[in-house]
Amino acid sequence: MPNSSAHTALSRRGLLAAGGAFGLGALLTACGSDGGQGSGSGKGGAWTFTDDRKKKISLDSEPKRIVAYVGTAAALHDFGAGDAIVGVFGPTKKKNGEPDVLAGDLDVGKLKIIGNAYGEFDIEKYAKTRPELLVTNMYVKDALWYVPDESKSKILKLAPALALKTAETSMLESIKRFAELAEALGADLKAKKVADDKARFEKAAEKLRKTAKSSGLKVMAASGSPDLMYVSDPKANADLKYFKELGVDIVVPEKLSKQGFFEELSWENADKYEADVIMLDNRTQALQPEALKSKPSWSDLPAVKSGQVTTWDAEPRFSYAGAAPLLEGLAKAIEEAKKVR
Repeated sequence: MPNSSAHTALSRRGLLAAGGAFGLGALLTACGSDGGQGSGSGKGGAWTFTDDRKKKISLDSEPKRIVAYVGTAAALHDFGAGDAIVGVFGPTKKKNGEPDVLAGDLDVGKLKIIGNAYGEFDIEKYAKTRPELLVTNMYVKDALWYVPDESKSKILKLAPALALKTAETSMLESIKRFAELAEALGADLKAKKVADDKARFEKAAEKLRKTAKSSGLKVMAASGSPDLMYVSDPKANADLKYFKELGVDIVVPEKLSKQGFFEELSWENADKYEADVIMLDNRTQALQPEALKSKPSWSDLPAVKSGQVTTWDAEPRFSYAGAAPLLEGLAKAIEEAKKVR
């Protein structure tokens, strides 16, 4: 584990900046359990669900008071399981009060915000929500995303935790697992909205497949911090893995950081990999195009010079509604781009 000053520096620099897990291995301690796949049940009686740690969560009845990581909550909301969510933690509101990109279609004004950044988790506020279940993503085996290690034992005494795998798996598989959980929580997966969202997603996936096949373009997923540029690995990041499965030619970094997920490049070496299109991390903690203008090496990249930079939701929403626009956006960016390498 890093010392506290390193922890603070990493948090400020933008934890998870490269779209999979930013210093995850160092910053999160595994939450011990036997781990894997499963399903849920509980209409009108005892409720059970086996999460992606292979941990079976058993409750006397279907949980009606859930606190979740904001991105997890947004995906469950898309599937129709939002009514049970009473609180969220993780980046929920920007400084100007607007919802963070990770909040998706959540009405954040109606939810108790337990913490709004990494390391923030107000246990007193959490207790006041009377939680029956805590739900979050899992980027590193058995680790509960955005649940601070130093207070984890106190948090887990208040309600059982459930984690769904969101790394080193295809985004499509994660979406299916979120759908399973939503259904176990009472959502109707046959509802018109869900069916429409799925149809849009499937259409967008086919469009991206065809566009990628005919383009011959290379795409790089990147994130910027004041000191470093991060090039993300499609094997570890669920969305990139799925895009690659659809035929998108994504840059594969050669020298991954200790925790995996991405390669760290000094700004002097930002041109190490050639790309025709750059997907740029759009999260609050990552540098956006305006701020990146101060980096000459960024401005000199052929894709940047040609205006071929597209938005990248580096923490995607694992729902059909959340993912469809990502597929559409990438297909459009590739379709409108030209080879600049």
